[in-house]
Amino acid sequence: MKASDPGQPTERPNTHTERKIYDNIKESARHMRKHPTQAEDALWQRLRKRQVKGFRFRRQHAIGPYIADFYCFEASLVIEVDGGIHDEPSQAEYDEERQQYLESLDLLVLRFTNAHVINNADAVVEVIGNWLAKYAASRTA
Repeated sequence: MKASDPGQPTERPNTHTERKIYDNIKESARHMRKHPTQAEDALWQRLRKRQVKGFRFRRQHAIGPYIADFYCFEASLVIEVDGGIHDEPSQAEYDEERQQYLESLDLLVLRFTNAHVINNADAVVEVIGNWLAKYAASRTA
């Protein structure tokens, strides 16, 4: 799927992280998996084990020089759960650069705030599920 045309099936993007880059970020990814935020853990409990439309998600997954909170390779979908730090100007600039990089790989990025995940987990999972259902339908059409 192209960033300008989300949900349309295309070949899967190459999201392989080069060994040199991966070696630099793998410990950070492991640490984040072992110490998730409350919102990340709550969402992970709902995404893991193919609970949403049968799609498999990975958490804290390296894509290029970045670590995605959640990644579904099969659907070319990245899910980000943003805390308060994402309101900071420097972080917002970093997030924009990261978003552009991920979209350049034809990945769709869905963003939710920590508060939204914690207070409206059902609605967040519904948005994700609706997008995955639309994606699955477009693959078989």
